Amino acid sequence: MTLVQIVLATLAGGLLSVALAALLGLTWLPRFADRMVAYAVGLMLATAFMGLLPEAIHLGLEAEQSGLVLLGGLLAFFLLEKLALWRHDHAQGGHASVAHAIDSAAKPQVSLIVLGDGLHNAVDGVLIAAAFLSEPALGWGTAVAVLAHEIPQELGDFMVLLSAGVTRGRALALNALSGAAMVVGGVLGHAALQNAKAALPYVLVLSAASFVYIAIADLIPELHRRRGPRDVLAQAALLIGGLVTVQGLHHMAGH
Repeated sequence: MTLVQIVLATLAGGLLSVALAALLGLTWLPRFADRMVAYAVGLMLATAFMGLLPEAIHLGLEAEQSGLVLLGGLLAFFLLEKLALWRHDHAQGGHASVAHAIDSAAKPQVSLIVLGDGLHNAVDGVLIAAAFLSEPALGWGTAVAVLAHEIPQELGDFMVLLSAGVTRGRALALNALSGAAMVVGGVLGHAALQNAKAALPYVLVLSAASFVYIAIADLIPELHRRRGPRDVLAQAALLIGGLVTVQGLHHMAGH
C-alpha cells in the first residue's frame, strides 16, 4: 500500500506538474508563475521545519545531529548548484559552433535541462519515498510541496526549451521524460530505504535541507524581482498561505 501511494504521489509531482506547466505556459504564465513561487516557498519551508525535521528527531536523530546534517546538506546543494551552473556556462561557450549543425533537441543547453531536471526529479522521488516510509501524512505533505515547487520550475524549463527552438510537442515530451524520473526515484527509494531504516532520519533531514535551500537560494530571489506594494502583500499572503496549508494537513493527520 505504501508503494502504491509513493507511485501516485510521484506521478503527481513529476507528470502532473509537467502537464500544468505546459498548459499555463501557453496561457497566463507571467501572473501565475509569480503567485505559485510565493506559495511554494511557504509550503517548502513549513514542510521542512514543521514536518521533516521534527519527524527525523522523533525517529531518534538527536537535535544537534539534525542541525549538522542540515548544514551539510545546504553546503552540498550549494556546491551541486555551482557545478550545474558551471557545466551550463561551459556548454554554452564551448559548443556554439556544433549547435548549428545538429537538431535542436541535441543542443547542449537542452540536454543539460533534461538530464539535470531528470536527476533532480529522481532525488525528489527518493525524498518522497522516505517521507512515506516514515508516515503517510508526511509523505503526502512532502509531495504537495514538491508539486508546488515543480510547477514554476517546469514552467521555466518549458519556456527555455521553446526558446531553444524545440517544438511545443517535443518540449512537452522531454519534460514528461524528466518528470517520469521522479517515479523511478520513488520506487528505488522505497526498495532501498525499506532495508535501511537507520538511514531514514538522515534522508528526511537532507530532504528538509533541499527544501530550505531551494526556497531561500532559488525561489525567494525570484520574488524580489517584483517589489511593488501590491506584489509584496500578495507574496506575503501566499507565503503564509503555504504555511497554513501545511499546518492544516498536520491537523487533519492528527498531529
